[in-house]
Amino acid sequence: MKKIATLVLVLCSASALAKTAYVTDELEITLRTGESTTHRILRMLPTGERLTVLDTNTQNGYSKVRTASGAEGYVLTRQLVDQPVARDRLAAAEAEVKALTAAPGELSSRLASLTEQHNALKKEHEELKQAKTLVDQEYAALQRTASNAVRIANERNELRKQVAEMTRDVEEVKQQNRELENKTAQNWFLIGAGVVVGGVLLGLILPHLRVRRRKSSWGSL
Repeated sequence: MKKIATLVLVLCSASALAKTAYVTDELEITLRTGESTTHRILRMLPTGERLTVLDTNTQNGYSKVRTASGAEGYVLTRQLVDQPVARDRLAAAEAEVKALTAAPGELSSRLASLTEQHNALKKEHEELKQAKTLVDQEYAALQRTASNAVRIANERNELRKQVAEMTRDVEEVKQQNRELENKTAQNWFLIGAGVVVGGVLLGLILPHLRVRRRKSSWGSL
């Protein structure tokens, strides 16, 4: 159990000490199996190769490293640097310069694309603006139509009221005419009856008047 704990602590300490380093500008350095020149060479490491430093022995000047392929060994600490070598930095700088040199062309292309998109959006905006103007005009026309419809409906209702009032007036006039006709008929009936009665009375009175005249004429004889 203690051995396992010790192994875990060693592994943790090794992970904590691990850092990235690069082979110095020398053409090649040796990766050995141990911390001295007497140990066997595993392979030659080219300049600029990226290594992971697992441990460093400050007393003998060796560091334990791991390559990108996973091989582990020992190299001289002084043959390691903390950043890429000048050759790699120069290559990176040249690549950056090349990218910056090519950037104006890319920017011009990008600018042309953005300009085209801007013109398309501007055209679409104008079309939408015209469509909005037409919609506003149609809405105004609908509002006018609606107001006219309301006005016409009010006028129609007013006319209906006037027609109803006129109909009542006509009915009243007709009723008055009927009443007048009835009164006129009654008057004519009364006049006719009066004439008949008068005629009857005259028919009754006249014979008596004639008899009196005859008697009076006889008396004078």
